[in-house]
Amino acid sequence: MTDLTPIPVNPAALPAPSGYSHGTLSGNTLYLGGQTALDADMRIVPGGIVEQFRQAFGNVLTTLREAGGVPEDLVSITLYLTDIPDYQAHGREIGRAWRELAGPVYPAMAGIGTTGLWQPEALIEILGVAVIPDERLVAPSR
Repeated sequence: MTDLTPIPVNPAALPAPSGYSHGTLSGNTLYLGGQTALDADMRIVPGGIVEQFRQAFGNVLTTLREAGGVPEDLVSITLYLTDIPDYQAHGREIGRAWRELAGPVYPAMAGIGTTGLWQPEALIEILGVAVIPDERLVAPSR
């Protein structure tokens, strides 16, 4: 039987979390906490929705890789957006950024409009779920 005890996954490459985890591993399932476009200095990257998507999704992938995952292991992604029309207007550029970061595979997805995110200047927050095969799984020490 697989041990399903939740294990926090907090890559050193991301800002140290306080009161949350960047990810939680339970068995082979990695629950990826919501990531905005925070850079290493804890600031939202400037430049608009495409740049913020690239940073936020990159943060998600950093957590995924910390547990031995690859983008193809993503089974679900949820995007929280403060401006859906802006995201739609830049869809082609965002699609290119996705393919550069994750390749041509797309998991189940949802895009949800919201009036605001934790950081007022954030335009997007991305969370997800991945299932990582045993042969690549790297469980952080407890």
